[in-house]
Amino acid sequence: MDQTSWLALCLAPNLGSVGIEKLMAQFGSADAIVSANRKQLEAHGLSAATIAELKSPDADKLGSALNWLGAPDHHLIHWQDPRYPNLLRVCGNSPPVLFVDGDADALALPQIAIVGSRNATPGGRENAAEFAAHLANAGILITSGLASGIDSAAHTGAIQGGGKTIAVMGTGPDQIYPRENTALAQQIRENGALISEFPPGMPAKRENFPRRNRIISGLSLGVVVVEAGMRSGSLITARYSGDCGREVFAVPGSIHSPVSKGCHRLIKQGAKLVESSSDIIEELASLAGAISVQETPLPDSAELRSETEPTYEKMLCSMGFEPVAFQTLVKRCGLTAGELSSMLLILELEGRVETLPGGYFQQLTGWNRPHE
Repeated sequence: MDQTSWLALCLAPNLGSVGIEKLMAQFGSADAIVSANRKQLEAHGLSAATIAELKSPDADKLGSALNWLGAPDHHLIHWQDPRYPNLLRVCGNSPPVLFVDGDADALALPQIAIVGSRNATPGGRENAAEFAAHLANAGILITSGLASGIDSAAHTGAIQGGGKTIAVMGTGPDQIYPRENTALAQQIRENGALISEFPPGMPAKRENFPRRNRIISGLSLGVVVVEAGMRSGSLITARYSGDCGREVFAVPGSIHSPVSKGCHRLIKQGAKLVESSSDIIEELASLAGAISVQETPLPDSAELRSETEPTYEKMLCSMGFEPVAFQTLVKRCGLTAGELSSMLLILELEGRVETLPGGYFQQLTGWNRPHE
């Protein structure tokens, strides 16, 4: 009966995680709460409507949830389940249940969240994918929100890096949003899990996504914000992370790019500026405990530049000093998109190139090489 009782608690109106937590403290289990008589429940402040829903849950919603849970690799993980993630448990207002589609054991792995703008630049998406791939290769699971832009790039990068990834959804576990990420969601199932606190059938609602963001931050040792505008939901995730005592990292961008302003604001507020996945791994080593760091350390930008100086200079000559689109630069240089993205990131960190809105790049004049 335990599973059905937890579903009844979650389907009952006006309870929420705070209300359920109070009831659990008094009764000790979901079964005991559901089995309590009306006078006992009224004594704990439950309304007649809430008690009625608790005693007789909506048959369609309950049936839908039970049917969903009957499928392979579909799980209901609640507060008293040993698989419930400890990091999430200690955060305030943690969800009483998680609907998990995929590998439930993945929830126990050390996680880093990578989030950012839905309207990401091509460079931002490539940076997110590169960070995710390197971190995944280090044995760290990548958590994000399945949204377009940076989230999608982070999930994809983790999979391409041979690692695992979790998508926290703002819908029921059977409702993929946005629809264009249906194929990506299937890949995530096969290489991690889709999770949600919302029951099957729940559509996308505006108010659900901040709640999703608190789970993303609660599951993770820290959050990396790659691109974010000043009103981005990613800043909510970062705030939740700070409130939970987790690390907040931000990737800098051009001062002219609107999707970099949120990251720069976070850095001003104390977020750690990161230039590579190694920065993140080093910072989190003490928090994560025994993370198996299998990644080959990334060389710093000066070392990498000195080893490949002719290639960089040739690329800069191809760029010129006028704004140029990324794909145009790919054609001019004859490099792969991944190679060019990595070079541009290093040159931007050195102050030789800046990212412009719309996925354009521009070489800066007046740059002096370090130590010369």
